[in-house]
Amino acid sequence: MRMERKGDIPRLSLVLGGANSGKSEFAEQVAADAGRRPVYLATALAGDDEMASKIALHKSRRGPEWRLVEEPLDVGQAIAECGADEVVLLECATSWLLNVTLKRTDAEAELEILAGHLERAPCPVVIVSNEIGLGVVPEYSFTRNFMAAQGRLNRLLSSMAETVVLVVAGLPLELKGRAPK
Repeated sequence: MRMERKGDIPRLSLVLGGANSGKSEFAEQVAADAGRRPVYLATALAGDDEMASKIALHKSRRGPEWRLVEEPLDVGQAIAECGADEVVLLECATSWLLNVTLKRTDAEAELEILAGHLERAPCPVVIVSNEIGLGVVPEYSFTRNFMAAQGRLNRLLSSMAETVVLVVAGLPLELKGRAPK
């Protein structure tokens, strides 16, 4: 499905990458440069000190012009509540999927709900997601099942997105469309 552009930014952009690849910084810059009020839709939960530090680092990179929405589960509804003059940075789809997997019974239904909200989004959305399927096949079934679900989520999002960028070692590689400059 192809989504129309709103202004100078694609209606839906997907930024993929591995851990610490630079994907978040790239996506933050895309949203900040969109000429709209940036909304940071945070999905991560600070379950331990390391994650709390990572969340604090992400917060420190953003200025006061960013509006923060913390929503670990109902990201589609949070997007629907944004204004037409805003741009949403969903950080990140992988954390959201983990939250959904742990707290809800039907992750596949949640993917469809999210897709519907993205199709009707009132503003452009930039989604950060991890590419986790490039390593070793995990030993435990929960992790293998999560990796498979993440792959399905990324395929769904990339099919909907006008622009898909893979960030490797801080370098954005355009996979689909043209990355916003």
